Amino acid sequence: MVYQPPTGARDLLPLDVAQKRWIEDRLQQGFQRWGYHRIITSTLERLDTLMAGGAIERSTVLQLHNLNDEVLGLRPELTASIARTAVTRMAGSTFPQRLYYNANVFRRAQEGSHTGQQEFYQAGVELLGGGGLLADAEIVLLTIDSLDQLGLKDWSLILGEAGLTRSLLSVFPPDLRNQVRTAIAHLDRLTLEALPLSDELRDRALLLMDLRGKPADVIQQVGRLDLNDSQQEALNNLKSLVELLQDSLRLQSDRTSDWAIVLDLSIIRTFDYYTGIVFEVVSSPGSGQQVLGQGGRYDQLLGQFHPQGQAIPGIGFSLQIEQLHQVLLQAGQLPTQTSASDWLVVSETPQTNAIAFSYAQTLRNQPEPLQVELDLSGGAASGDLQSDRETIRTNAQSRCIAKIAWITADGSAVVETLS
Repeated sequence: MVYQPPTGARDLLPLDVAQKRWIEDRLQQGFQRWGYHRIITSTLERLDTLMAGGAIERSTVLQLHNLNDEVLGLRPELTASIARTAVTRMAGSTFPQRLYYNANVFRRAQEGSHTGQQEFYQAGVELLGGGGLLADAEIVLLTIDSLDQLGLKDWSLILGEAGLTRSLLSVFPPDLRNQVRTAIAHLDRLTLEALPLSDELRDRALLLMDLRGKPADVIQQVGRLDLNDSQQEALNNLKSLVELLQDSLRLQSDRTSDWAIVLDLSIIRTFDYYTGIVFEVVSSPGSGQQVLGQGGRYDQLLGQFHPQGQAIPGIGFSLQIEQLHQVLLQAGQLPTQTSASDWLVVSETPQTNAIAFSYAQTLRNQPEPLQVELDLSGGAASGDLQSDRETIRTNAQSRCIAKIAWITADGSAVVETLS
């Protein structure tokens, strides 16, 4: 019998881990520079927490039961867990709270999925207790900065407004609204045209699906619609955000990445707790045009967990480590091998094995961290010292080890630097 991981799971080998760490380290360093602190929440949550007030589809959650037959689930994302933690465990904290995470999430593979993958890795941030234009701009600019730290060159930021889009959908009959919404989310023109809508509503649905492009053009198109006061306010806020982003980035002369902001009011996210801006990061067509990350504002989610239902604004984003890995690997920006050890310590006789262990530990205890290995033959190889040395030296060179410390029969160390 050949043992393999279960369907939807996979193993990460040392090189995979080195490349994943390369991505994660750069993201985390960036988050910290912006004043964010790491939070680690439970992998297991009660199902009602993960459902986040009905915003997450139950069918996406991998479920299990504890000894008390309580229904639990593996987190399909981090925002709900962090929101729950913030209003319970951090109730006395001062807002805003800037938190970041680097963790795995789990989602049940949906029918028709090509990969069947059920475990994913994400890194992201949550800005809790911060509302308004500046908080929105901070999150979008931090997303951009994070991708710059990875050296990602060609991508697009697709920006929408969940509250405005949801409001514009309110004119459709309640029994058809979800179908219209789903068709727009999947850019399914044929379904929209087949729905039993009046000509006026069908034209409105098709217009909503096509509301994407340069921000100024889309804002102008939406401005021509018959908007109520709240819709006009949302549009004005979106216009102010785009202008602030563009002005801020224009002043950063050291920015070298090639990317663009695309305004798209047809963006409708899977997790339905978004109330304001929503956005996606999409790679270039040359790398398969993958969604590398997504985020948005969720001003009602924390109130779901607050004992008194107090509304606390929140906004954040998550980046998909696997998708970033694929794009960066294709671009040749990731390590191509695991890190080599700095030293190999070799005991030439069994009597000097303890001295070899001690010498290796002395090297490891240096102020500058060193990666030190011990040769495991322990002086008990072929008996031909010269031949044994040559074999050890050849193997060390093939693994790019920098130095060998030979512990000789009298207990002294002879250091050899390999070319």
